[in-house]
Amino acid sequence: MPGMTSENTVVPIDFSDLSYAALDRALDIKSGTGRIHVIHVLSALSTMEPGNLYGTITTESRIASTKVHLKEKLSGEKYKDVQVHVTIGDAGREIAKFAKEVEAELVVLSSQGQGFLEHLLVGSVAERVVRLATCPVLVLRSSLA
Repeated sequence: MPGMTSENTVVPIDFSDLSYAALDRALDIKSGTGRIHVIHVLSALSTMEPGNLYGTITTESRIASTKVHLKEKLSGEKYKDVQVHVTIGDAGREIAKFAKEVEAELVVLSSQGQGFLEHLLVGSVAERVVRLATCPVLVLRSSLA
C-alpha cells in the first residue's frame, strides 16, 4: 500500500489463510525498523471440558502449545522479526486491549465471511476490534487480503 507505513503493528492470527495474508500485508506496510506483533486469542475452556475435569490441560499448556505452533508456522526468513503472543478470552476485546498495551499504531486483520445468522449470533471479531481499538484498524476483505 503506497504511502502507508507503521512502526508498531498488531496482526491477529486465527490460523486461516486469510489471516496469514493479512500478516503478509502488514509486513509490506511495516517501516524498516517497525515491529509486528502477531496475536492469537484462545477461547476459554468450559469447566466441564474433559481436559479441565481431569487436569490434563492447563491454561499454560494451551498457551505454550499454541506459541510453538505459531512459531513453527512463522519460521520463514520474512517472519524472523515477528513477535508472537497468545492470550485467552474474547477475541475482539483481547486484540483491542493488546494493541493498546503495546501502543500499536495499526491493527491489520482479515474479514472472515460470516453468514447473516452467524454474524447475529456471535458477532464479528473485526467489527469488535474496529469499535474497541484505540488505533486505526485496517480490515482486509477476503478478495483483497
